[in-house]
Amino acid sequence: MGSRSLSGKMDMLSGTLLDKILIFALPLAASSILQQLFNSVDVAVVGNFAQDEAAATAAVGCNGPVINMIINLFVGISVGANVVISGYLGGHNDEKASRAVHSAMTIALLSGVFLLFVGVIVTKPLLTLMNTPENVIGYAVQYLRIYFLGMPFIMVYNFGSAVLRSIGDTKRPLICLVVSGVINACLNMFLVIVFHLDVAGVAIATVISNVVSSAMVVIFLLREKSVVHLDLKRLGIAKHDLKRMLAIGVPAGLQSMVFSVSNVIIQSVMNGFGTSAVAGSAVALNYENFSYFIIAAFNQACVTFTSQNYSAGNYDRCRRVFRLCMLLGMVMTAALSWTFILGRHFFVALFTGEATVAEYAVTRMMIILSLNMLSTSYEVGGAALRGIGRSMTPAVLTIFGTCFFRLFWAYTVCRAYPSFDVLISVYPISWIITGGAVLIAYFIIRRKAFSQPVRKLA
Repeated sequence: MGSRSLSGKMDMLSGTLLDKILIFALPLAASSILQQLFNSVDVAVVGNFAQDEAAATAAVGCNGPVINMIINLFVGISVGANVVISGYLGGHNDEKASRAVHSAMTIALLSGVFLLFVGVIVTKPLLTLMNTPENVIGYAVQYLRIYFLGMPFIMVYNFGSAVLRSIGDTKRPLICLVVSGVINACLNMFLVIVFHLDVAGVAIATVISNVVSSAMVVIFLLREKSVVHLDLKRLGIAKHDLKRMLAIGVPAGLQSMVFSVSNVIIQSVMNGFGTSAVAGSAVALNYENFSYFIIAAFNQACVTFTSQNYSAGNYDRCRRVFRLCMLLGMVMTAALSWTFILGRHFFVALFTGEATVAEYAVTRMMIILSLNMLSTSYEVGGAALRGIGRSMTPAVLTIFGTCFFRLFWAYTVCRAYPSFDVLISVYPISWIITGGAVLIAYFIIRRKAFSQPVRKLA
């Protein structure tokens, strides 16, 4: 059973693990980094060519927590889809895997349309509640409302990529983003420099790029010859699969959603330090995201490999997947983060020429990038738990250890010591607290789960 190659794709059930995890994770990391480049190019272009550079940079850069807070519940459900499809494949239930694929893609389309309307409606009230500076909020509202017009395409791409990852294919999502990323960069320069559309221009370019990436991933699935082939006539939602996707995905999505709420609170406190602080933080955040996507890639590798092997009863292999993903995630994240730290002045200069903005950016980079590999502990630990169907535990622990702690910090410590450095220090402290809690839970739950007989998925 373990030697069979699933649908002609990567065989996660047998053979060596190190090379397969790297083959899976590295293209996924590159894909995520390219996706982040959509926003990074936006920040760089407006930071160098907009009429009001600092305000435009702050407007584009501060929207990340808002976007994530609104969409992360549904992105979490895409993780649930990955686990469900991978589990069926690990148990060799090809027909059920195909049924789950069509459920996932239907959910993607419906959730995208829903998020389009929600995003457009709540944008301005939310930015107002966040105490967004007056010279920034107009730009920010304009950017977000245009951005959310592309939400159906973003959801289709995310769910389509999750389907491809379930068979070990992370290369074709990378191809989608290479193409759309080039289009995004070219359109940014064209719309901002030639037509002087500033924030609106970079938002329009991002939407068009998302249309391209989603169209490509759908074409790949339509032409796919394996069990994850997409047939538009079979689109629909199977209640059983929806229930299982929600059981795994909703806790993960709520975790990310509450996580983003805490970041929105942190952003609102940061807004009180002025436009330069917001702009500098936005610049540094680009490099944090690049480093984090290394962790996210091994997170996805861990949940996908664990799900297939757990369904097949390969418990020892699950343990090795966890160890490899944890080690590789930490080492590679640290290497990339310290590259950014050592070249911090060069990297900051790519986004801004304003001295005050650059100073805030360097401060944030030094505090966060030096320790952000620690977040691997709860990300990979949580992924391993989701892979064996325990999604609620890491969600609850992360909500308390990271989200609630950050809110406590913002409303107590930051009020007593109101400084940019103190505010940013909450991130590494929360990583240590949350990582310890999730790892303890993982080892306790793993001992019990791996002592039970193999369960066949319905």
